[in-house]
Amino acid sequence: MNEEATLAQVIEAIPESIDGIEEILVIVIDDGSTDRTAEIALECGAHLIKHEQTYGVGRAFHSALAAATELGVDLLATIDADGQFDPGDLPKLVAPIVEGRADFVTASRFADPQLVPTMPWIKRWGNRQMSRLISRLTRQTFHDVSCGMRCYNRAAMLNLNLMGAFTYTQEVFLNLAFKNMRLVEVPVVVRGQREHGESRVASSILRYGFHTSRIIFKAYRDYRPLHFFALLALLMFVPALCLGTFQLLHYFIGFHGAQRYTFSPHKWSGISSIVLFVFGFIFLHMGVLGDMLSRHRMYLEELLVRVRTQTPTVETGTEDPAERAEEEAADEYAG
Repeated sequence: MNEEATLAQVIEAIPESIDGIEEILVIVIDDGSTDRTAEIALECGAHLIKHEQTYGVGRAFHSALAAATELGVDLLATIDADGQFDPGDLPKLVAPIVEGRADFVTASRFADPQLVPTMPWIKRWGNRQMSRLISRLTRQTFHDVSCGMRCYNRAAMLNLNLMGAFTYTQEVFLNLAFKNMRLVEVPVVVRGQREHGESRVASSILRYGFHTSRIIFKAYRDYRPLHFFALLALLMFVPALCLGTFQLLHYFIGFHGAQRYTFSPHKWSGISSIVLFVFGFIFLHMGVLGDMLSRHRMYLEELLVRVRTQTPTVETGTEDPAERAEEEAADEYAG
């Protein structure tokens, strides 16, 4: 969106050949730009998918994913148009997939301490906390889960089912990790701050943190419902047990000369304990039901992957496959 200042140099810097790759197709997703972004993309020989209005980086990635799936490509590499990433590093991301060591590769700004870019401390802290959260949820170690320069093989593309429109970066890790895909980080040198303009995704740390946390919350709830609701149940059971124990001790022993075998004057603790226990069992029951629904979702997603795999891809011929993908994406979002 509105990247006319840097788009041309990014496109021109994309390698013309990469080991293991026979053909490279460049597609620009224009998310409702009001400047010359679309014109520059076409002038540079790239194919264009244009949104008539701004939907956000998450929806832009959905368009790229849909086009790549429709075209039947083997690999999808994504890179931001703001010039912070060096397109010359794309072969580093492609190599682990071509060698069969990974299904998904992401550039990492923080995996190598010597390559950490200069950036505001609050953004660095936020990225670190987000990476720790994703690492804990997936039980793997990741250093950078917010980087936009990535590469996916066809299996990863077909298995992605993303819901977030604000962003997609963290949700991809959860989605693929929960499906036992091989995720690899590759350290690269990245400019810490944009040369022109400011980030429209992370311009407000609070806004970015809120929307991103909501996406992560929903993804973890959907794919690990038993763990999610069991944690909520535990948060109910622990205080319920403490309050219930306090009430029973007061009833049988009494405190500071208080009369035994009476619930007064601490009836509130017993009532609160019962209420918390009830909510705890409700959450636990929701977790069991959610786990059953999650299994059905996984089966449906497996069937969806098979359907996508068996669906004939667009063949090159009189009609340019990229142009067809562009037209379909434009029709979808214009409607």
